Amino acid sequence: MNKLQAMEVFVQVVDAGGFTRAAENLQLPKATVSTLVAGLEATLSVKLLHRTTRQVSVTADGAAYYERCLRILSDVKDAEESLSRSRLNPSGRLRVDAPTGLSAELLVPALPSFFERYPDIQLELGCSDRIIDLIEEGVDCAVRGGQLGDSSLIARRVGMLNFVTCAAPSYLERYGTPSHPHDLERHRVINYFSSKSGRVYPWDYTRDGERIELTLPGRIALNDSNAYFQAGLAGLGIIMLTDVQLANRGGEGKLVRVLQDWTTEPAPIHVVYPQNRHLSAKVRVFVEWVADLMAAHPHLRLRPMAAPAPQELTV
Repeated sequence: MNKLQAMEVFVQVVDAGGFTRAAENLQLPKATVSTLVAGLEATLSVKLLHRTTRQVSVTADGAAYYERCLRILSDVKDAEESLSRSRLNPSGRLRVDAPTGLSAELLVPALPSFFERYPDIQLELGCSDRIIDLIEEGVDCAVRGGQLGDSSLIARRVGMLNFVTCAAPSYLERYGTPSHPHDLERHRVINYFSSKSGRVYPWDYTRDGERIELTLPGRIALNDSNAYFQAGLAGLGIIMLTDVQLANRGGEGKLVRVLQDWTTEPAPIHVVYPQNRHLSAKVRVFVEWVADLMAAHPHLRLRPMAAPAPQELTV
């Protein structure tokens, strides 16, 4: 039995939560995957997995062995890459998840430059505004906007999202223009809610040290950035967009900025990836490419005073 291959298969079974998905990810017959794990258990004289007809779960011994396997496989990968050209020419499948708006307005238009630089990477880009479980769904890294919750992910801050409040001219002609955040309480606003928690995001404003945070009822709430933008264009109410959305979608000529003497706290953009995974060459170059992309963008780059240098942290 190839011990390293068996370790790789075992790790994939644990990550995927079953033999079938692990076999698909590894492009191996399911019987081969099962045989390798069984051989590993026989060699170690330890039961690594609980198997039922419905699911596979890791035992206490299996969980401890899983962590050791991750470290061993990471060390082996490091040794291989240090003696090869893979760092200069990364290859293979790379699974990434990113918000719908950032994907459409920034990442996808810039992908020709990425593939010109890294032609041997096969990118699978999932575009949605929901927060996914990277390990459960087999995703290598994700681009996320907003504050990060507690998790076991490594995060690198790469940019900032700045917000503007605006509305369609047809709406303002009918209902008037707000001059103060509290005026929004008598207006029709379009709320945005979290796909994960269902929580409606508040409307917050700051001016000259005064901070106002409002929870507004709204006639409609959406959780997709494309639909949210279209609702604003349709005159359904006042919306809060990022300035990059307003610029990239042609909103400057179709939407009117309001409350311009008030500011909303910017939201950070991070690239996140599991801390118990080896940061492969293809993930590393993608993270650097996204960071460079943000740094070159007038609406997304980090402000030197707020963040002197990108850094990695556990969140």
